[in-house]
Parts: sequence; C-alpha cells; structure tokens
Amino acid sequence: MIYGRCAACKSQRRRCPSDCIFSPYFPPNDPQKFASVHRIYGGSNVGKMLQQLPYCVREQAANTLYLEAQCRIQDPVYGCVGIISKLYQQIHETEVELAKIQTQIAYYKFQNQQFEAESNLSSLPLPQGNNMEMEHFQWPSQALNYSN
Repeated sequence: MIYGRCAACKSQRRRCPSDCIFSPYFPPNDPQKFASVHRIYGGSNVGKMLQQLPYCVREQAANTLYLEAQCRIQDPVYGCVGIISKLYQQIHETEVELAKIQTQIAYYKFQNQQFEAESNLSSLPLPQGNNMEMEHFQWPSQALNYSN
C-alpha cells in the first residue's frame, strides 16, 4: 500500500481505500498519468477495465491505457493509429530506398563483370602459328567484301 492517496483518489477527491484498484498503477507522485487516462476514458471505466483483468496484466494494461491516452491527447483524430501509420510509411519509404540501392549495386556488379571479361579477352595472346594462315584468315564481315 502506498502511503497517502493514489493519484486517482486525489483527482476524484475521495478517500483511498486499502484495496484501491488504482493505487498500484497510479501513484501519487505521477498525477498526470491518471489525469490523462481519466480525461480520455473516464475514471470509472478505467476501474472497471482493471477489475476485469487478471492481476498479472493490470500494470501493463494501465501503462497501455496511459500511452494510448497520451497519443489521443496529442492527436485527437488518429491517436496511436497516426503513429503506427507514420511508422508504416517510414518502413515503406525505407524499403523503396533499399530496393533502389540493391538495383544500383546489381547494375554496378554487372558492369564490373563485363569490364573484367573484356579486359581478360584483350589480354589473351594471339594464336601462334603459321603467318600464312593468319594472312588468309578473313572475318565474316571481310568475306562479303568482294573488292579485295
């Protein structure tokens, strides 16, 4: 038991009973926490929600209600959904940027492979053999030229 009244009982100007549903989750040193939750959900509704939950999840529920209330106060239209939407948009933009960069990397790798292949071909030695054979060799484009 917290000494003195919890933030909920102080806010509602009532005596804080020893079995107060709010006291473990809304301490007297953080009155803003209950004020935010009360403003959005109403004190009696919060009490009813907490009573319906198992004891082991009540703290998490109270913290979640506070977070959602804060989001709703900051953005009355969208609340938490606005934050989630912004995060999804950032994820989408980052995925698009990543895809562009991966495409650029693949393009530069392909260019590098082509450059290396051309470099390897130009560095190959010419075939050694009879010079006469080389003189009579014609490329296909030369073979069509009948003026020689």
